[in-house]
Amino acid sequence: MKKYRLFGVISAVCIVLSVLYSFVGNSQVPTSRVLLSTNPPLERILPFEAEAEKPQSPVNLTLQAVDAAGKSLTNAKINLQILTPPRNPWLTTDFPIVEGTKLLEINANAPDGKLEIQQMLPIRGNYQLLVKVSPLVANTFAAYEQSLNINVHENPIKYKYFAVIAAILLSLGLLGGWIIGGQEELQQGEIAPQSVRLLLSALTVVAIVTLLVINISAEVAEAHGSGHHSTSTETIAPSSQKSQGLEINLEGDKNATVGKLANLALQVKDVTTGQPITDVALQIKAIATEHNLTVFDYKGIPDEQGKLTWLEQFFDGSPHKIEVEATPITGSSRQFTPVKVAQEVEVEAIAPPIYIRLIGLFYFTTFVGIGMAIGLLIQHRRKPQTRTN
Repeated sequence: MKKYRLFGVISAVCIVLSVLYSFVGNSQVPTSRVLLSTNPPLERILPFEAEAEKPQSPVNLTLQAVDAAGKSLTNAKINLQILTPPRNPWLTTDFPIVEGTKLLEINANAPDGKLEIQQMLPIRGNYQLLVKVSPLVANTFAAYEQSLNINVHENPIKYKYFAVIAAILLSLGLLGGWIIGGQEELQQGEIAPQSVRLLLSALTVVAIVTLLVINISAEVAEAHGSGHHSTSTETIAPSSQKSQGLEINLEGDKNATVGKLANLALQVKDVTTGQPITDVALQIKAIATEHNLTVFDYKGIPDEQGKLTWLEQFFDGSPHKIEVEATPITGSSRQFTPVKVAQEVEVEAIAPPIYIRLIGLFYFTTFVGIGMAIGLLIQHRRKPQTRTN
Protein backbone atom coordinates (compact mmCIF):
# COMPACT_ATOMS: atom_id res chain seq x y z
CA MET A 1 0.00 0.00 0.00
CA LYS A 2 2.85 2.37 0.89
CA LYS A 3 4.46 1.67 -2.48
CA TYR A 4 1.30 2.73 -4.31
CA ARG A 5 1.11 5.93 -2.25
CA LEU A 6 4.76 6.73 -2.93
CA PHE A 7 4.23 6.07 -6.61
CA GLY A 8 1.22 8.39 -6.62
CA VAL A 9 3.17 11.20 -4.92
CA ILE A 10 6.06 10.85 -7.36
CA SER A 11 3.63 10.93 -10.30
CA ALA A 12 1.94 14.08 -8.98
CA VAL A 13 5.29 15.81 -8.50
CA CYS A 14 6.36 14.89 -12.02
CA ILE A 15 3.13 16.28 -13.45
CA VAL A 16 3.54 19.56 -11.56
CA LEU A 17 7.17 19.88 -12.66
CA SER A 18 6.27 19.18 -16.29
CA VAL A 19 3.53 21.82 -16.21
CA LEU A 20 5.89 24.38 -14.67
CA TYR A 21 8.59 23.54 -17.20
CA SER A 22 6.19 23.87 -20.12
CA PHE A 23 4.94 27.22 -18.77
CA VAL A 24 8.45 28.61 -18.27
CA GLY A 25 9.61 27.19 -21.59
CA ASN A 26 6.70 28.67 -23.51
CA SER A 27 7.25 32.07 -21.89
CA GLN A 28 10.83 32.08 -23.15
CA VAL A 29 10.11 30.93 -26.71
CA PRO A 30 10.85 33.84 -29.08
CA THR A 31 7.98 35.03 -31.23
CA SER A 32 7.59 37.17 -34.32
CA ARG A 33 8.09 40.84 -33.57
CA VAL A 34 8.69 44.29 -35.05
CA LEU A 35 12.04 46.03 -34.67
CA LEU A 36 12.03 49.84 -34.51
CA SER A 37 14.91 52.13 -35.37
CA THR A 38 14.91 55.92 -35.62
CA ASN A 39 17.07 58.60 -37.13
CA PRO A 40 18.00 60.70 -35.24
CA PRO A 41 18.32 58.45 -32.17
CA LEU A 42 15.49 58.50 -29.62
CA GLU A 43 17.33 60.73 -27.15
CA ARG A 44 17.87 63.42 -29.82
CA ILE A 45 14.32 63.62 -31.19
CA LEU A 46 12.68 67.00 -30.53
CA PRO A 47 9.11 68.16 -31.21
CA PHE A 48 8.15 70.33 -34.16
CA GLU A 49 9.20 73.97 -33.91
CA ALA A 50 7.76 76.25 -36.60
CA GLU A 51 10.11 79.13 -35.84
CA ALA A 52 13.28 77.04 -35.49
CA GLU A 53 16.47 78.73 -36.61
CA LYS A 54 17.59 75.68 -38.60
CA PRO A 55 15.32 73.88 -41.07
CA GLN A 56 13.72 70.96 -39.24
CA SER A 57 13.47 67.49 -40.75
CA PRO A 58 10.93 64.80 -39.94
CA VAL A 59 11.97 61.77 -37.90
CA ASN A 60 12.90 58.70 -39.93
CA LEU A 61 11.03 55.64 -38.55
CA THR A 62 12.03 52.18 -39.78
CA LEU A 63 9.88 49.16 -38.83
CA GLN A 64 11.24 45.72 -39.65
CA ALA A 65 9.00 42.66 -39.26
CA VAL A 66 10.97 39.55 -38.28
CA ASP A 67 10.06 35.98 -37.37
CA ALA A 68 10.93 34.06 -34.20
CA ALA A 69 14.45 33.40 -35.47
CA GLY A 70 15.04 37.09 -36.19
CA LYS A 71 14.83 36.63 -39.96
CA SER A 72 13.02 39.30 -41.98
CA LEU A 73 9.54 38.37 -43.08
CA THR A 74 8.75 38.65 -46.79
CA ASN A 75 5.52 39.55 -48.56
CA ALA A 76 4.02 41.22 -45.51
CA LYS A 77 1.30 43.82 -45.14
CA ILE A 78 1.92 46.36 -42.38
CA ASN A 79 -0.69 48.62 -40.82
CA LEU A 80 0.82 51.43 -38.75
CA GLN A 81 -1.03 53.81 -36.43
CA ILE A 82 0.75 56.64 -34.58
CA LEU A 83 -1.05 57.96 -31.49
CA THR A 84 0.00 61.26 -29.95
CA PRO A 85 0.74 61.64 -26.21
CA PRO A 86 -2.36 61.77 -23.95
CA ARG A 87 -3.90 65.04 -22.78
CA ASN A 88 -2.52 66.82 -19.74
CA PRO A 89 -4.52 70.03 -19.11
CA TRP A 90 -2.12 71.24 -16.40
CA LEU A 91 1.01 70.96 -18.57
CA THR A 92 -0.15 71.58 -22.12
CA THR A 93 2.06 71.48 -25.21
CA ASP A 94 2.37 73.89 -28.14
CA PHE A 95 -0.52 72.07 -29.89
CA PRO A 96 -3.06 71.16 -27.19
CA ILE A 97 -5.68 70.17 -29.79
CA VAL A 98 -3.32 67.47 -31.10
CA GLU A 99 -2.92 65.79 -27.70
CA GLY A 100 -4.60 62.40 -27.37
CA THR A 101 -5.39 62.05 -31.10
CA LYS A 102 -4.25 59.87 -34.00
CA LEU A 103 -1.44 61.39 -36.04
CA LEU A 104 -1.16 58.87 -38.88
CA GLU A 105 -2.56 55.57 -40.14
CA ILE A 106 -1.16 53.85 -43.21
CA ASN A 107 -1.58 50.45 -44.89
CA ALA A 108 1.55 49.42 -46.74
CA ASN A 109 2.71 46.38 -48.70
CA ALA A 110 6.19 45.39 -47.59
CA PRO A 111 7.81 42.78 -49.88
CA ASP A 112 10.90 42.73 -47.65
CA GLY A 113 8.97 43.14 -44.39
CA LYS A 114 10.17 46.72 -43.93
CA LEU A 115 8.15 49.92 -43.57
CA GLU A 116 10.08 53.18 -43.62
CA ILE A 117 8.46 56.58 -43.23
CA GLN A 118 9.48 60.09 -42.25
CA GLN A 119 7.06 61.80 -39.88
CA MET A 120 7.24 65.11 -38.06
CA LEU A 121 6.33 64.64 -34.37
CA PRO A 122 4.52 67.83 -33.27
CA ILE A 123 4.59 67.71 -29.45
CA ARG A 124 6.59 66.31 -26.56
CA GLY A 125 5.54 63.16 -24.72
CA ASN A 126 5.16 59.43 -25.22
CA TYR A 127 3.93 58.39 -28.68
CA GLN A 128 2.39 54.96 -29.17
CA LEU A 129 2.94 53.04 -32.40
CA LEU A 130 0.39 50.29 -33.04
CA VAL A 131 1.68 47.84 -35.66
CA LYS A 132 -0.28 45.01 -37.30
CA VAL A 133 1.61 42.57 -39.53
CA SER A 134 -0.23 40.11 -41.78
CA PRO A 135 0.84 37.95 -44.75
CA LEU A 136 0.11 38.92 -48.34
CA VAL A 137 0.10 35.21 -49.22
CA ALA A 138 -2.27 33.23 -47.01
CA ASN A 139 -0.79 30.88 -44.38
CA THR A 140 2.83 31.88 -44.98
CA PHE A 141 3.06 33.15 -41.39
CA ALA A 142 0.70 34.01 -38.55
CA ALA A 143 -0.54 37.59 -38.31
CA TYR A 144 0.44 39.46 -35.14
CA GLU A 145 0.25 42.85 -33.46
CA GLN A 146 2.73 44.87 -31.42
CA SER A 147 2.78 48.17 -29.56
CA LEU A 148 5.91 50.35 -29.60
CA ASN A 149 6.70 53.64 -27.88
CA ILE A 150 8.70 56.74 -28.72
CA ASN A 151 9.37 59.30 -25.99
CA VAL A 152 9.98 62.81 -27.35
CA HIS A 153 11.68 65.23 -24.97
CA GLU A 154 10.86 68.93 -24.79
CA ASN A 155 13.13 71.37 -26.57
CA PRO A 156 15.69 72.61 -23.97
CA ILE A 157 15.25 76.21 -25.16
CA LYS A 158 11.69 76.12 -23.76
CA TYR A 159 13.05 75.56 -20.26
CA LYS A 160 15.29 78.62 -20.63
CA TYR A 161 12.35 80.76 -21.71
CA PHE A 162 10.31 79.45 -18.79
CA ALA A 163 13.08 80.26 -16.31
CA VAL A 164 13.41 83.82 -17.62
CA ILE A 165 9.64 84.47 -17.49
CA ALA A 166 9.37 82.95 -14.00
CA ALA A 167 12.24 85.14 -12.75
CA ILE A 168 10.62 88.29 -14.17
CA LEU A 169 7.24 87.49 -12.60
CA LEU A 170 8.81 86.63 -9.24
CA SER A 171 10.75 89.91 -9.32
CA LEU A 172 7.60 91.91 -10.03
CA GLY A 173 5.79 90.17 -7.17
CA LEU A 174 8.72 90.71 -4.84
CA LEU A 175 8.79 94.42 -5.66
CA GLY A 176 5.04 94.67 -5.07
CA GLY A 177 5.26 92.84 -1.74
CA TRP A 178 8.14 95.05 -0.66
CA ILE A 179 6.17 98.22 -1.41
CA ILE A 180 2.96 97.01 0.23
CA GLY A 181 4.78 95.65 3.25
CA GLY A 182 6.56 98.95 3.83
CA GLN A 183 3.47 101.15 3.44
CA GLU A 184 3.44 104.47 5.25
CA GLU A 185 0.79 105.80 7.63
CA LEU A 186 -2.66 106.36 6.16
CA GLN A 187 -3.74 109.95 5.64
CA GLN A 188 -7.23 111.07 6.55
CA GLY A 189 -9.76 109.87 3.96
CA GLU A 190 -7.35 107.38 2.33
CA ILE A 191 -8.26 103.72 1.95
CA ALA A 192 -4.64 102.77 1.20
CA PRO A 193 -1.33 104.61 0.89
CA GLN A 194 -0.55 106.20 -2.45
CA SER A 195 2.26 103.75 -3.26
CA VAL A 196 -0.07 100.79 -2.67
CA ARG A 197 -2.81 102.33 -4.80
CA LEU A 198 -0.37 102.91 -7.64
CA LEU A 199 0.91 99.34 -7.39
CA LEU A 200 -2.57 97.82 -7.42
CA SER A 201 -3.54 99.99 -10.38
CA ALA A 202 -0.45 98.85 -12.28
CA LEU A 203 -1.17 95.17 -11.52
CA THR A 204 -4.76 95.59 -12.72
CA VAL A 205 -3.55 97.11 -16.00
CA VAL A 206 -1.02 94.29 -16.45
CA ALA A 207 -3.71 91.64 -15.82
CA ILE A 208 -6.08 93.25 -18.34
CA VAL A 209 -3.36 93.56 -20.96
CA THR A 210 -2.31 89.93 -20.42
CA LEU A 211 -5.86 88.68 -20.87
CA LEU A 212 -6.27 90.76 -24.01
CA VAL A 213 -2.99 89.51 -25.48
CA ILE A 214 -3.84 85.86 -24.76
CA ASN A 215 -7.33 86.07 -26.25
CA ILE A 216 -6.43 88.25 -29.22
CA SER A 217 -3.45 86.06 -30.14
CA ALA A 218 -5.66 82.96 -29.99
CA GLU A 219 -8.34 84.58 -32.16
CA VAL A 220 -5.73 85.79 -34.64
CA ALA A 221 -4.24 82.29 -34.81
CA GLU A 222 -7.69 80.80 -35.47
CA ALA A 223 -8.48 83.39 -38.16
CA HIS A 224 -5.00 82.89 -39.59
CA GLY A 225 -5.65 79.17 -39.93
CA SER A 226 -9.24 79.28 -41.17
CA GLY A 227 -8.66 82.18 -43.54
CA HIS A 228 -5.40 80.85 -44.93
CA HIS A 229 -5.10 80.65 -48.68
CA SER A 230 -2.04 79.62 -50.51
CA THR A 231 -0.35 82.64 -52.04
CA SER A 232 2.44 80.71 -53.72
CA THR A 233 2.74 81.32 -57.45
CA GLU A 234 4.37 77.92 -57.95
CA THR A 235 2.52 75.78 -60.47
CA ILE A 236 1.71 72.41 -58.97
CA ALA A 237 1.01 69.21 -60.89
CA PRO A 238 -2.62 68.19 -61.43
CA SER A 239 -4.25 65.66 -59.09
CA SER A 240 -4.92 63.32 -62.04
CA GLN A 241 -2.42 62.44 -64.76
CA LYS A 242 -2.40 60.19 -67.82
CA SER A 243 1.05 59.66 -69.23
CA GLN A 244 3.06 56.88 -70.90
CA GLY A 245 0.31 54.34 -70.44
CA LEU A 246 -0.24 55.19 -66.77
CA GLU A 247 -3.27 56.78 -65.16
CA ILE A 248 -2.58 58.17 -61.67
CA ASN A 249 -5.34 59.69 -59.55
CA LEU A 250 -4.74 61.40 -56.22
CA GLU A 251 -7.98 61.58 -54.27
CA GLY A 252 -9.08 62.52 -50.79
CA ASP A 253 -10.02 65.42 -48.55
CA LYS A 254 -9.15 68.89 -49.78
CA ASN A 255 -10.16 70.46 -46.48
CA ALA A 256 -8.84 69.25 -43.14
CA THR A 257 -9.05 70.25 -39.49
CA VAL A 258 -6.34 70.19 -36.83
CA GLY A 259 -6.93 67.26 -34.48
CA LYS A 260 -8.73 65.14 -37.09
CA LEU A 261 -7.52 62.73 -39.74
CA ALA A 262 -7.77 63.51 -43.44
CA ASN A 263 -8.46 60.64 -45.86
CA LEU A 264 -6.07 60.36 -48.79
CA ALA A 265 -5.82 57.73 -51.51
CA LEU A 266 -3.82 57.03 -54.65
CA GLN A 267 -4.93 54.88 -57.59
CA VAL A 268 -2.64 53.65 -60.41
CA LYS A 269 -4.17 52.02 -63.50
CA ASP A 270 -3.27 51.09 -67.05
CA VAL A 271 -4.70 53.62 -69.50
CA THR A 272 -5.47 51.01 -72.15
CA THR A 273 -6.89 48.12 -70.13
CA GLY A 274 -8.00 49.93 -66.97
CA GLN A 275 -6.32 47.20 -64.90
CA PRO A 276 -4.51 48.15 -61.66
CA ILE A 277 -0.75 48.56 -61.84
CA THR A 278 1.39 47.34 -58.95
CA ASP A 279 4.95 47.43 -60.30
CA VAL A 280 5.62 51.15 -59.73
CA ALA A 281 7.29 52.99 -56.89
CA LEU A 282 5.35 55.86 -55.30
CA GLN A 283 7.07 58.70 -53.43
CA ILE A 284 4.57 60.60 -51.24
CA LYS A 285 5.30 63.89 -49.50
CA ALA A 286 3.14 66.18 -47.37
CA ILE A 287 4.56 69.70 -47.27
CA ALA A 288 3.47 72.60 -45.04
CA THR A 289 3.60 75.36 -47.63
CA GLU A 290 3.77 78.25 -45.14
CA HIS A 291 7.18 77.12 -43.87
CA ASN A 292 8.04 74.85 -46.83
CA LEU A 293 8.58 71.96 -44.40
CA THR A 294 8.11 68.30 -45.24
CA VAL A 295 6.02 66.80 -42.43
CA PHE A 296 5.48 63.34 -43.95
CA ASP A 297 7.45 61.28 -46.48
CA TYR A 298 6.91 57.69 -47.61
CA LYS A 299 8.09 55.59 -50.54
CA GLY A 300 6.27 52.36 -51.30
CA ILE A 301 4.27 50.37 -53.81
CA PRO A 302 0.52 50.08 -54.41
CA ASP A 303 -1.43 47.03 -53.30
CA GLU A 304 -2.89 44.33 -55.57
CA GLN A 305 -5.69 46.76 -56.53
CA GLY A 306 -3.23 49.45 -57.54
CA LYS A 307 -4.15 51.55 -54.49
CA LEU A 308 -2.26 53.16 -51.65
CA THR A 309 -4.34 54.69 -48.85
CA TRP A 310 -3.43 56.57 -45.70
CA LEU A 311 -4.99 58.86 -43.09
CA GLU A 312 -2.99 61.85 -41.95
CA GLN A 313 -3.44 64.67 -39.47
CA PHE A 314 -2.17 68.13 -40.43
CA PHE A 315 -1.30 69.45 -36.96
CA ASP A 316 -0.05 72.83 -38.19
CA GLY A 317 -3.01 75.02 -39.10
CA SER A 318 -1.58 76.12 -42.45
CA PRO A 319 -2.12 74.97 -46.05
CA HIS A 320 -0.41 71.75 -47.08
CA LYS A 321 0.51 70.23 -50.41
CA ILE A 322 0.48 66.51 -51.16
CA GLU A 323 3.03 65.53 -53.81
CA VAL A 324 3.29 62.08 -55.39
CA GLU A 325 5.94 60.95 -57.85
CA ALA A 326 5.62 57.60 -59.65
CA THR A 327 8.83 55.96 -60.89
CA PRO A 328 9.53 52.52 -62.40
CA ILE A 329 10.79 49.74 -60.15
CA THR A 330 14.29 48.52 -60.89
CA GLY A 331 14.18 45.42 -63.07
CA SER A 332 10.54 45.92 -64.07
CA SER A 333 9.50 45.59 -67.71
CA ARG A 334 7.46 48.78 -67.34
CA GLN A 335 9.86 51.69 -67.82
CA PHE A 336 8.83 55.36 -68.03
CA THR A 337 9.94 58.81 -67.03
CA PRO A 338 8.71 59.96 -63.58
CA VAL A 339 5.09 61.12 -63.41
CA LYS A 340 3.93 63.62 -60.77
CA VAL A 341 0.54 64.46 -59.30
CA ALA A 342 -0.25 66.87 -56.47
CA GLN A 343 -3.12 68.26 -54.44
CA GLU A 344 -3.50 71.21 -52.07
CA VAL A 345 -5.20 70.78 -48.70
CA GLU A 346 -6.62 73.73 -46.77
CA VAL A 347 -6.29 73.21 -43.01
CA GLU A 348 -8.57 74.78 -40.42
CA ALA A 349 -6.80 75.72 -37.19
CA ILE A 350 -8.58 75.28 -33.85
CA ALA A 351 -7.90 77.77 -31.04
CA PRO A 352 -7.07 76.26 -27.63
CA PRO A 353 -10.07 76.04 -25.24
CA ILE A 354 -10.59 78.95 -22.87
CA TYR A 355 -9.75 76.86 -19.79
CA ILE A 356 -6.24 76.24 -21.15
CA ARG A 357 -5.69 79.99 -21.48
CA LEU A 358 -6.98 80.53 -17.95
CA ILE A 359 -4.63 77.85 -16.60
CA GLY A 360 -1.71 79.71 -18.16
CA LEU A 361 -2.90 82.96 -16.60
CA PHE A 362 -3.21 81.13 -13.24
CA TYR A 363 0.45 80.06 -13.43
CA PHE A 364 1.55 83.64 -14.19
CA THR A 365 -0.50 84.96 -11.27
CA THR A 366 0.91 82.28 -8.96
CA PHE A 367 4.50 83.34 -9.66
CA VAL A 368 3.59 86.97 -8.96
CA GLY A 369 1.81 85.93 -5.75
CA ILE A 370 4.81 83.91 -4.54
CA GLY A 371 7.10 86.87 -5.15
CA MET A 372 4.68 89.20 -3.35
CA ALA A 373 4.49 86.84 -0.35
CA ILE A 374 8.28 86.80 -0.13
CA GLY A 375 8.40 90.62 -0.24
CA LEU A 376 5.74 90.93 2.49
CA LEU A 377 7.58 88.40 4.66
CA ILE A 378 10.85 90.32 4.34
CA GLN A 379 9.16 93.61 5.29
CA HIS A 380 7.32 91.94 8.20
CA ARG A 381 10.62 90.75 9.66
CA ARG A 382 12.26 94.15 9.16
CA LYS A 383 9.56 96.14 11.03
CA PRO A 384 10.17 94.73 14.53
CA GLN A 385 13.87 95.51 14.15
CA THR A 386 13.06 99.07 13.06
CA ARG A 387 10.74 99.63 16.01
CA THR A 388 13.32 98.26 18.45
CA ASN A 389 16.01 100.56 17.10
